[in-house]
Amino acid sequence: MEAQMLLRDAEIFPSEEILKDALGKTVYSVLESFITSVTNEEYGLTIEWRYYNDGKAWLGKIVYKKKTVLWLSVWEGFFKTSFYFTEKHLEAIAELNISDMIKEGFCKAKPVGKLIPMVIDINKDEQLDDLLTIVRFKKSLK
Repeated sequence: MEAQMLLRDAEIFPSEEILKDALGKTVYSVLESFITSVTNEEYGLTIEWRYYNDGKAWLGKIVYKKKTVLWLSVWEGFFKTSFYFTEKHLEAIAELNISDMIKEGFCKAKPVGKLIPMVIDINKDEQLDDLLTIVRFKKSLK
C-alpha cells in the first residue's frame, strides 16, 4: 500500500517548518540538500509551490527559466520526484550513469499521453547523485 500524500490543506503553505514536520528531520535534511543544490548557481533552478485542486495537494514545480524540469510531492517518509520524457530520450536515458532500478522503473512506466514518467521516491542522501544526474540531463534537453 502506498504511503499517504501529505500537504493537502490549501490554506497551509509548505514552509520550511511545515515540510520538516511532514517529512521528519532525516528526510527533510535530504530534501533541503536537494533544493539547495538545484537552486544554486550551477543549476539555476527555482521551486514554485502551488496548491492543485485536481490532486488536492501542494506540489513543487521545479523550473529552469520557463521550462518545468520536475515535479516534487511530499509523502509519509519520503518525497517523490517526477520527470517526464518523450520516446526520443529513451536511448540517452539508458546511457545515463544512474541506478538500474531507476532505469527499470522508467522502462516499465506507462506513458501519459506522449510523455513517459520517471518517478523516484527519495528518502536517503545516497539517492541525490542519481537525482542530480537526471536533473542535469533534463535541463540540457531542448
